[in-house]
Amino acid sequence: MDDIDIEEQDPFPVDRDGVQWRDGDQTDSNRKLGFCEKFQRSVSKWMLPEDSRNTYLERANCCPPPIFIIFISIGELAVFIYYAVWKPQKQWVTLEDGIWNSPLTYRPDVREEAWRFVSYMFVHAGVEHILGNLVMQLLLGIPLELVHKGFEVGMVYMAGVLAGSLASSIFDPLSALVGASGGVYALIGGYFMNAVVNFREMIPLLGVFRILAIVIIVGTDVGFAIYRRFISNESGLKVSFVAHIGGGVAGMTIGYVFFSCYNKKLLKDPRFWLCIVGYVVFVLFAVLFNIFLSPAS
Repeated sequence: MDDIDIEEQDPFPVDRDGVQWRDGDQTDSNRKLGFCEKFQRSVSKWMLPEDSRNTYLERANCCPPPIFIIFISIGELAVFIYYAVWKPQKQWVTLEDGIWNSPLTYRPDVREEAWRFVSYMFVHAGVEHILGNLVMQLLLGIPLELVHKGFEVGMVYMAGVLAGSLASSIFDPLSALVGASGGVYALIGGYFMNAVVNFREMIPLLGVFRILAIVIIVGTDVGFAIYRRFISNESGLKVSFVAHIGGGVAGMTIGYVFFSCYNKKLLKDPRFWLCIVGYVVFVLFAVLFNIFLSPAS
């Protein structure tokens, strides 16, 4: 019997983690998927066109977790608990004096305190307000951050926060502003553009459902915000709804570039620079408006 040359033998089969299969084990193609892998596959179907899913799944990893959206949500919840529990309130379901006097709230009479144009995202007017924003940004932000980098999701979110307050200072200059709706709507706007741009590459029924769900959620929320601003007889400072629109537009521009493409070099994409320049021009105009033209002066 001839000796077997070990070097000429086929290598032992291994799974995707490099672990050798034993007799009776499943092949890698038939291996039972773990929870993380199943979740990543679901995320890829919701967030990416078909031609990008395999590339994403090859690199997908639940570690590290979506740090930005989790940390920003914890921060917003912590500030709400602070004002609801440790600051004197008539009731903690709908906060009143505590948030209006907060150094974080955007108010037109103290808009020279520039940090308020961003810090208002941490302050919420009540349980319904904070829960609505947290649920939306976690449901949408976590999958987005798993597919795209936390830096990109953070850029879109913060661009929406700033665009929301600046838009409010221009189009509703006498109203206060609280809540993270600018950032949340930026994520929604970016995801909406992703759904529209990649509609043909998505499962048709899934694409229609995504767009309809966004339209229904946004329409309902903006309608309620307009009602509170112009029709409701609630006492106290009127809260602007314009941040929703400003954040959404920021998401449909900045978010469009980041979320509609995957694994592409943005610096070589003219759309990236067009959106960035447009956003910077808007910010500069809004700053000059607040310094020289605002009726709140």
